[in-house]
Amino acid sequence: MQSNMAPSGMAVTPHHLASESALSVLRHGGDAIEAMVAAAATIAVAYPHMNGIGGDGFWLIVPPEGEPLAIDASGAAGQHATCEFYAGHANIPHRGTLAALTVPGTLSGWDEALKVSAALGGGQLPLSRLLADAIRYAADGIPVTQSQASATQSKYAELVDIPGFADTFLPQGNAPLAGSRFCQPKLARTLTQLATEGLESFYRGPLAQLIASEMQALGLPITAQDLANHRAQRRVPLKLSHSQGDIFNMTPPTQGLVSLAILGITDHLEMAQASEVQTIHRIVEATKKAFGLRDRYITDPRHVTLPVQSLLEQAPLEQLAASIDEQRAAPWGQGKGPGDTVWMGVIDKNGLAVSFIQSIYHEFGSGVVLPESGVLLQNRGAAFSLDPAHLLALMPGKQPFHTLNPAAARLKDGRTLVYGTMGGDGQPQTQAAIFTRHVMQGMPLQEAVCAPRWLLGRTWGQLSDSLKLEGRFSEETFQALRALGHEVEWLPGMSEATGHAGAIVRHTSGMLEGAYDPRSNGSAAGF
Repeated sequence: MQSNMAPSGMAVTPHHLASESALSVLRHGGDAIEAMVAAAATIAVAYPHMNGIGGDGFWLIVPPEGEPLAIDASGAAGQHATCEFYAGHANIPHRGTLAALTVPGTLSGWDEALKVSAALGGGQLPLSRLLADAIRYAADGIPVTQSQASATQSKYAELVDIPGFADTFLPQGNAPLAGSRFCQPKLARTLTQLATEGLESFYRGPLAQLIASEMQALGLPITAQDLANHRAQRRVPLKLSHSQGDIFNMTPPTQGLVSLAILGITDHLEMAQASEVQTIHRIVEATKKAFGLRDRYITDPRHVTLPVQSLLEQAPLEQLAASIDEQRAAPWGQGKGPGDTVWMGVIDKNGLAVSFIQSIYHEFGSGVVLPESGVLLQNRGAAFSLDPAHLLALMPGKQPFHTLNPAAARLKDGRTLVYGTMGGDGQPQTQAAIFTRHVMQGMPLQEAVCAPRWLLGRTWGQLSDSLKLEGRFSEETFQALRALGHEVEWLPGMSEATGHAGAIVRHTSGMLEGAYDPRSNGSAAGF
């Protein structure tokens, strides 16, 4: 496979309908931010098991000149979400009404990003135009992907009795077949109301009152006041000064630190000429070090105990690199587990670049669908701990930990790169694989995205925390990693467990190059 090239705009998403929505906005004079809002709306409809307007989102915006900007559009726990609320539970359930305890934040991120677009002199297309495709697809139906069909079938037993799930996702009481038409008329009405009244209406106004009343009727710990208090937050992104340029990622409560730390650690190792086994071993060992930082420090930014940027200074990264044993795998505990998400990238003709990620956490999130608005609610709050002494201890108004982290880089050779993936613990690992292969080792962009990948830990319902290799790796690579002490297992040859990745490069000529992941239903669409 070869990358797609185009001079005037490029969008990469894990669903081709979302790519086309973004491309249509670019063709009609919209900028990369407006195009991303259109893509985000469409994919919320077309990939409902992975994301939706009942979830959270994170933006990384890189203008042609000036400093990058991040937007944290993740919601906090509702005011009634206390440890007492979960009395009798050892952990917060991952499914059902008890799992839906945080404010859905992603729509606030769309709204805040459009304000950034206006400040940058964007095309300022009407919101109704940006949401038009999503409204049509929700009303008229989308073709069910194999990914949605498989997820519905595999999770049927644990979701079928959750309020609203069967009415929405089980037509005729069964999991839909791949290729069948799937309509979401209630969601279409809600999107239409948002297009008319504005994205803020989800949090304040008649629509917000409806949503709050639906939540209250289901016994959720989120109130109308929680919705009204929510705002997306602009952040200064984390930055890694790498030998190849500056790499950017999200601040807490996300694991953006992990993605940058892996690349910062391996930058002190020899990666350009590393063999396949050396590349995997070094990145996996760096991943273990970076996960250690994550699990010690990353939480709601108001509760972080040190400046996270300081962990990306060269001295601590070099020290971590020096502690890696080139001949033996370090012991490995347990990762954070699964996450179901979409990453998307857009770069426009002026060089405005956007790396964006949107999620409902597990497949179908909490499984709870609000009965009138048709909004599927995330279960991100299940990441909280009910131990009051834990770093991630639950408390009202606190943001949960997020695996989500969109990435971007300004390389020393003048190129701009946006890249990312879905996949829980796998996100920083796949980011490291793509960056290392393309930037450090010179692999063509599409090849770097398609090449066989690995996963240390779990995602998508994996039961073990082993090092998993896609089946396209050789038996020699498998056995060499095992000889180094890694507990290795095989995945299928092209496995969703390693994420739905993508990348866009803006070359110094202004030409745009996009690469999508054949593990997804995506495309790289340019003009």
